[in-house]
Amino acid sequence: MTPRFLLYFSQPYSIPIGRPLQAELQRRGYEVAWFCDEEEGKTHLNDNEQLLEHVDAVMDFNPQIVLCSTNVVPDFFPGIKVQIFHGFSVGKRSKSKGHYNIRGFFDLYCTQGPDTTRPFRALQERHRHFDVVETGWPKVDPLFPLPTRQSIGTTPVVMIASTFTPRLSLAHNPQMLQAIAQLSRKGAWRFIAVLHPKMDVSVVERFKALENEHFTFYDTADLIPLYRQADILLADTTSAIAEFLLQGKPVVTLKNNHPAPYMINITHAAALETALQSALHPSPQLLAHIDTFIEQTHPYRDGQSSRRVVDAALHFLQHRRPKRKPLNWIRKYHIRKKLHYFPCLEYWKRRFF
Repeated sequence: MTPRFLLYFSQPYSIPIGRPLQAELQRRGYEVAWFCDEEEGKTHLNDNEQLLEHVDAVMDFNPQIVLCSTNVVPDFFPGIKVQIFHGFSVGKRSKSKGHYNIRGFFDLYCTQGPDTTRPFRALQERHRHFDVVETGWPKVDPLFPLPTRQSIGTTPVVMIASTFTPRLSLAHNPQMLQAIAQLSRKGAWRFIAVLHPKMDVSVVERFKALENEHFTFYDTADLIPLYRQADILLADTTSAIAEFLLQGKPVVTLKNNHPAPYMINITHAAALETALQSALHPSPQLLAHIDTFIEQTHPYRDGQSSRRVVDAALHFLQHRRPKRKPLNWIRKYHIRKKLHYFPCLEYWKRRFF
């Protein structure tokens, strides 16, 4: 039997994670469909992508494998549940609430690189109800192979990306916006900007107001074409930092939550131009730290992470059995409430009322 795959997501920014997987599955001749548990995300799929609008449609589709870029997944969906993550771990939340929180829904975790594989394998030893396979991350498949690095043009390109969390966001910093506006008017830099899809509308409007011949705002969740354009990333504590660094290009951060040697971190907007100049001519030490970061975070540069995820999922399906998971009564109730799915209740309503 040819397996059927379901791509499960919530937000528009997860769609670029699923599309390389969809392409790999279609290349192999497998049937693939999407399910979104948030209304906003549904509108961003293309017309040629099969969206299952309701839970009943998922049950009829009857997937053997559910690939999830979410923290939770309905336990009542058919098929094994595979966690592929919606981003890199960047320390915005504690380990107990963030990337390494074991919520008891998944049969298989497909990790991105050694620095996530090690913690998840330790968690596997403790919990024993899931497997861990290091595959790389499908979202960055289109980033590779990296183009031959060309010399930076007369006008360097700075990409701006910001998280929506106000206390961590450079987009919420008036001094930083003023500094960016001043630099863009000088014309020595070209800025391309994108904000998190959940960013407050008023902040987005302030960014759009900065547009001029040297500043362009992009309303998109597909960041990889922008990564390729840019020479430097200007960010805060967004997961775009890890994605951009995989190219070996420098990153300048404002008040990063966990500043590290592979970034140029500043604490006030007045230091922005100096930091950008340093990034334009990175030291050998900075480049060495970036290389170390890549080897630990995502050493796969072949653009084949989707293939490895599919292979790992199929191997689990064919050779492993899902193990009993925690009862998770509260989480299971919440996900049923979110999806309005209480089949037993509906049955008794129809029978007696």
